[in-house]
Amino acid sequence: MQFPQLKLIVLIVVCAVPLFGAFSLLLQGSWLPAAIYLGMSLLAFGLYWRDKRQARLDGWRTPEKVLHGVELLGGWPGALLAQQAFRHKTRKFSYQMVFWLIVLLHQVVWIDWLFLGGNFLARHFY
Repeated sequence: MQFPQLKLIVLIVVCAVPLFGAFSLLLQGSWLPAAIYLGMSLLAFGLYWRDKRQARLDGWRTPEKVLHGVELLGGWPGALLAQQAFRHKTRKFSYQMVFWLIVLLHQVVWIDWLFLGGNFLARHFY
């Protein structure tokens, strides 16, 4: 793995705001966001593992829209870990573009909720 320290820093940085948000909700008694992130991340990790395995065996692959759907539903941290662990889907630019847009979307939602009280998105999209 190239640049493991840099990749660890990126993981910590992109997970910091959602982790802080989920933890603050957990302290308020709402465990659902943390459970969703954990469950979807485990699912994403498993799907990446299976897809990489199938790619090597020339078997049935997991459609990219399924992978992106799980990422969008909160599995992007697990997907990011799996991409690095299995060196899978890391070189395909079109895939990475959608993946990082999903990560950005999660960052924007959490920043809005944590620091702007959820008012920015509500004011501009409702």
